[in-house]
Amino acid sequence: MFALSSGIPPAAIGVVRVSGPMAGPALAALAGRLPPARRASLALLKDAAGAPLDRALLLWFPGPATATGEDLAELHLHGGRAVVAAVEAALGIMDGLRRAEPGEFTRRAFESGQIDLAEAEGLADLLAAETESQRVQALSHASGHVSRAVAGWQDRLLGLMAGAEAELNFADEDDVEVGESVAQRMISGMGELAGELDEWLARPAAEVIAEGLSVVIAGPPNAGKSTLINALVRRELAIVSPIEGTTRDVIETQLALDGIAMRFSDTAGIRGEGADVIESIGIDRAKAAIEAADILLWLGRPKEAPDHPRAILIAAQADRWKGDAAAEAEAARCDLILSATTGEGMDKLHRMIVEMARTLLPREGEAALRQRQRSALSEAKQWLEVDIRSREASDLILLAERLRLAATALDRITGRAGVEEMLDALFGRFCIGK
Repeated sequence: MFALSSGIPPAAIGVVRVSGPMAGPALAALAGRLPPARRASLALLKDAAGAPLDRALLLWFPGPATATGEDLAELHLHGGRAVVAAVEAALGIMDGLRRAEPGEFTRRAFESGQIDLAEAEGLADLLAAETESQRVQALSHASGHVSRAVAGWQDRLLGLMAGAEAELNFADEDDVEVGESVAQRMISGMGELAGELDEWLARPAAEVIAEGLSVVIAGPPNAGKSTLINALVRRELAIVSPIEGTTRDVIETQLALDGIAMRFSDTAGIRGEGADVIESIGIDRAKAAIEAADILLWLGRPKEAPDHPRAILIAAQADRWKGDAAAEAEAARCDLILSATTGEGMDKLHRMIVEMARTLLPREGEAALRQRQRSALSEAKQWLEVDIRSREASDLILLAERLRLAATALDRITGRAGVEEMLDALFGRFCIGK
């Protein structure tokens, strides 16, 4: 298979990759020779009729020590559209060659054991990363952070399973430990491992980083919510009007603050009376958005703020009420005095949001788990949790089966078991040539 693996032309360089048993013959056919392995070589490429295509840099990587585990060739071309199209056309008419499907290079790397499933998912996230936090997390996965942790857990499971097998099959040997102490040691080891898995499950989900933290702006009508979101995104996203009920739906936009992806939402003003049918629907949606929010920016009276674990109480529209003693007393109970119109308090709000957001992200050196990985890890943890008062606690056969099922669940994280159904969906997310 072959594909353009660099950006869409025109570009300075266009990299065409060829993988599989025909990679060597294809390279020799275009360049008239097979260059030395793993050494850059300059050559004039020609089509089947001998017409010149481009003067390009060639790289030849014999398998299996390659990115795909197969023979692999790279053609570093001048990145014009016509040049790339001509080379691809020349490859396309060669026997045994075809264009690659989306994600096929990465899938072959997975199937040949060059990377595991967790690393492949990390690579997909790395390609889609738009913010610094997304890049750091994706690179951690792609570099094998999760895979190494899973390998360590599996080694410990194997040690426990070996103890159970020794007791079950060789209990009559003099040098094999027997009796209740074996089961107790297994349960202790399973409990320690379950605790470690629980710590990983307590970390933020990777989807929070990939999709962005939800920051919802809410409050009563005419509290300055639309003005605030316009000031945050620095454009007229929401209609600003003195008429109550102007915003009737949730208006959402993506925004990155200090490298952290966030989804800011402007919501309908919340009030108990006077709303028509359509505005009432908007209020219901606003309340649902508040419940699902990671961070809430409340622009109403502090005593009316929803019960939310991460709420910032904002005394908004400061340019209108300063000098009003009652309003200033009310504002003193808020976390922040702000005017989106004059800019007062905007920098402080930025800092407060970022500081709160960082508490929802993994700490430095930690890796977050995807929902699929969390599900498998949670299942493994459940198999490792044994009630010491139950009959299972003294039955080595049942304990050994629990260990086996826990190991099978962990295998799904790295792609060693039970993942065939979702491989097409995963690798279909990649671009062609990756």
